[in-house]
Amino acid sequence: MDPLDVQPELVEAILVRFLRKEAGKFGFARAVLGLSGGIDSAVSAALAARAFGPDHVLAVMMPYRTSNPASERDAREVAEHLGVATRKVDISAMADGYLGPAEVSDRMRRGNVMARCRMIVLYDLSVEYGGLVIGTSNKTEALLGYSTQFGDNASALNPLGDLYKHQVYQLARHLGLPASVLEKAPSADLFEGQTDEGELGFTYAQADRLLYMLVDERRSLDELVAAGFEAEFVRRVARRIAQNQYKRVPPIIAKLSMRSINHDFRYLRSWGH
Repeated sequence: MDPLDVQPELVEAILVRFLRKEAGKFGFARAVLGLSGGIDSAVSAALAARAFGPDHVLAVMMPYRTSNPASERDAREVAEHLGVATRKVDISAMADGYLGPAEVSDRMRRGNVMARCRMIVLYDLSVEYGGLVIGTSNKTEALLGYSTQFGDNASALNPLGDLYKHQVYQLARHLGLPASVLEKAPSADLFEGQTDEGELGFTYAQADRLLYMLVDERRSLDELVAAGFEAEFVRRVARRIAQNQYKRVPPIIAKLSMRSINHDFRYLRSWGH
């Protein structure tokens, strides 16, 4: 048995209960999320549909003018399969309003702007729809920093944040999601031919195995090399984890008083309810 394997039935039950319970603490019974046509958003949508009911989930497709039309097609197939409502918001004019005058040509910067535009849309629609924004970022992406701060890593609740990519696929198969999202190469769809693994320079399978041993099992460099990993690959991934820690924590507040928020004034999210 692969040490990364999970029990999909149990994971589904835990995550559905998590969404229902945490949203319910604040009086919410609806969810809003971006549906990209990829595996992660499809799994989050499926979990939200089970937690709140398909009639209480709004899946939003937010293409840019250069987005692959296949992404929207796959997203619509997932939405139809789940029975959730959809909304399409083209972010081209919104993003170009900044990208054009600022003459931004760097692909990473452009992608980050698009990701943040999409989150603006989701949080505005969450007010209109009366639902919490559900996250779609998995543990592999979070550890590697392969996400946009205040963009795709922003959400009110994230059911996938403790699942490696391998485990997301396991859960997706268990949930019976369409083959179109199960079989496609993971991609942020930032430009033609772009793939996550192509940008990272290694596969998710390689990353998941190393991250599990490095983070969950706390193996040393020597142990990881003995397990078959190249030392430079281990160091490269470890550097990425450390360099992107700022994306995984709340903004750091300079401490001046006796009780500073997130230093001494710390309560559970449900405090006061």
